[in-house]
Amino acid sequence: MPAIEIGRVCIKTSGREAGKVCVIVDILDRNFVLVDGEVKRRRCNIKHLEPTEKKVDIEKGASTEEVKLALDAAGLLNKE
Repeated sequence: MPAIEIGRVCIKTSGREAGKVCVIVDILDRNFVLVDGEVKRRRCNIKHLEPTEKKVDIEKGASTEEVKLALDAAGLLNKE
């Protein structure tokens, strides 16, 4: 299983945003991380994330705009 780290691309597995792509922006504690991307920027339990092999190059606490640009550059942003 890929490591939980800043920049790791994940898929949400539960909640209204299940199936959406997100990126770990900050690690809050053993159980919670801050995610952003196709989902609303929020705290998320790591049990509700499925880490992928992909990782984007972002700084800790990167803005929503920076996260979306990184996902787009990596070709991971679903176009609506």
